[in-house]
Amino acid sequence: MAQQHLEPTDPDPLLGPVTGPVPAGALAGYLRAQATEFLRALRLHREAGAGAASSGGSVEATLALRRSARRISGSLHTFQAVLDPDWSEAMRPELAWVSGTLALEHACSARLERLLLALHRLSGTVFPAQAGTGSGTGAARSSPSTAVATVAAGAGARTATASGPAGTAAATAVSERGKLTMGAAKAGALLDRQLTLARTRAHSTALQALGSSRFHAVADKVAVLASEVPLTPAAGSADLRPLAEAARERLVDAVAALPLVTAGSPYNAEALMHGLSPDPAPHPQDVPWHQVRLLLRLHRYAREVLCAAVPAPTGTEDPTDRTDLIGGTDGTAPAPPPNVGLVAAGEALDRHRDASEASAAAAHAARTPRIAPATAYALGVLHADQRHDVEAARYAFQHCWQTDVVGSL
Repeated sequence: MAQQHLEPTDPDPLLGPVTGPVPAGALAGYLRAQATEFLRALRLHREAGAGAASSGGSVEATLALRRSARRISGSLHTFQAVLDPDWSEAMRPELAWVSGTLALEHACSARLERLLLALHRLSGTVFPAQAGTGSGTGAARSSPSTAVATVAAGAGARTATASGPAGTAAATAVSERGKLTMGAAKAGALLDRQLTLARTRAHSTALQALGSSRFHAVADKVAVLASEVPLTPAAGSADLRPLAEAARERLVDAVAALPLVTAGSPYNAEALMHGLSPDPAPHPQDVPWHQVRLLLRLHRYAREVLCAAVPAPTGTEDPTDRTDLIGGTDGTAPAPPPNVGLVAAGEALDRHRDASEASAAAAHAARTPRIAPATAYALGVLHADQRHDVEAARYAFQHCWQTDVVGSL
């Protein structure tokens, strides 16, 4: 993919409205703001109650902890040349541990909700909440077992309507659909047991981590970071823009290595070849796409640091601004002007990651010993459906990248 190399003084739509050298002080201010956000989220989490698994305040505080930890860790990676090397190398893995540990419970909940919604869609059964609102998200989150029961009830109702002379012609089709529906009910129950157990374990792990001496040591270091950023002696004359440009080039190179020609087709049969393989290793096609997602995140964080040196305009709020992608809105963390192409590309890669992990969960459930053939069949259909979602996300990303992102270079 052809790249246009920009001079350090040229405005770059991907790097933000920065037209001159960016001093290391912008990085220091950004890190202090994120450290402050980390400490504020930690205080809110403790006030909400560490044992409140479903507390809204606890969930929001956990998300804020993850966001600030990711941004600090990503900034340490991108701008490590102007930071104390020993300190940054010691902090990065600890922050990654915090973010990864806190993400497990949310990932299990979102995966279960996604798979149950897909089972309802594939089996032709609708959530009671979906009939009025068009979205079953709340129902799936509140009671996944209710969703499984709804599938089974729908199977009996449709089988009854097929009886009698008028329904003889459609009896075979309804019977086959009923097999999928009953298999979906059992598949949903199996997924519910497995992912609920995984979510419970992840919650316990997160609580143990937040109360451990390791986390307290990380929190102490973040508290010091909120007031003092360990820069190198040469950071006073350093320019952050070339470091951010290097992060952008790594992203562009990684995207250029992706099979975008294959992703240009909304259906990729090769994506189903290794789906139910006995090997539980990640799908071989997914790894480079996950890497691009991480590089895109690092690029967004580097863009935030550069834009910290530019005063934000007042009264120009953009409805496409997403705080989970480009920073806070309460003044504690600088938020650059949103780049619609980057936001859409990040959303496509997030959908790719979610569908990939959901397909892996369906394949793992299908490997459960001694399950009924109808259950295994439903899980196979569910796995194929999620792999199609993976391909749809890749198609959306390549379209967005080539039209919105590359077009702005």
